[in-house]
Amino acid sequence: MQDFHVTVSHLPKRMVVTLQGELDIDTCPYVTHAIAPLALHNSTLTLDMSEVSFMDSSSLTMLLRLRQRSDVEGFLLELSGLPEQGRRVMELTGALPLFRMRSPELPAPRTAPEDHHASDAVRTVRPSAARDSR
Repeated sequence: MQDFHVTVSHLPKRMVVTLQGELDIDTCPYVTHAIAPLALHNSTLTLDMSEVSFMDSSSLTMLLRLRQRSDVEGFLLELSGLPEQGRRVMELTGALPLFRMRSPELPAPRTAPEDHHASDAVRTVRPSAARDSR
């Protein structure tokens, strides 16, 4: 498996989850594991996908489940930097209109404000760490 990283940044009224690497059947569980414990009600969850190099059908399933969770729990889900290959898959399946796209001119913040300790605001999940915690 190629190197894959999930970074969760906690900001006021917003969580930014940055994905790096191939988003596929092997790596989607790490994203789900990182997002599952987040309290998202009345906030925004931004998935920064600008560093995703590949998406397969399991990533579409994961995104659709996350979209469903946003409806149930009452938070806004937005995608930022969706790769062209992923956009085509979502267009072909009719899923693209279900998601809010964050404008590239308004990049999602990647770090916490400077007055917070990085360890309090940013958590990175790597496949080996997520696997060990199961």
